[in-house]
Amino acid sequence: MKKIMCGLLLASLLFAGCGKAALRDGVYSGQSGEDDTGAWGEVSISISAGKIAACEFVTRQKDGTIKGEDYGKVNGEISNADFYAKAQLAVRAMRQYADAYARTGDLKAVEAVSGATIAYEQFIEAVEDALEKATTNAKGR
Repeated sequence: MKKIMCGLLLASLLFAGCGKAALRDGVYSGQSGEDDTGAWGEVSISISAGKIAACEFVTRQKDGTIKGEDYGKVNGEISNADFYAKAQLAVRAMRQYADAYARTGDLKAVEAVSGATIAYEQFIEAVEDALEKATTNAKGR
């Protein structure tokens, strides 16, 4: 019985390792779909020695402008302090998502920030798009 359990454990570890695709070194970009306002996320990941070396993430408004320090302002002014604070929370979260992913190389280790879940979903989708390109290239397609 002990031998069977050890064999099953070894087999499951081997199969778990087989499911992970090799990533080809390079810089890959990915994009999320649009949210209900027409905004989308873009990511750029650098892969070195088959591992995530760097990650950058931005989201863009419907008109293509990057959501940055002016995100949440109206005509360059803060007309609603609560809205601006929430918008800037999302901007900070975008950096957190990219930093956490670059540090760990594991999407499951990137935690959503309360109040910035749409940006989180866009981040995950954009990274998956970029990784698909890196993996497809690794398979020689």
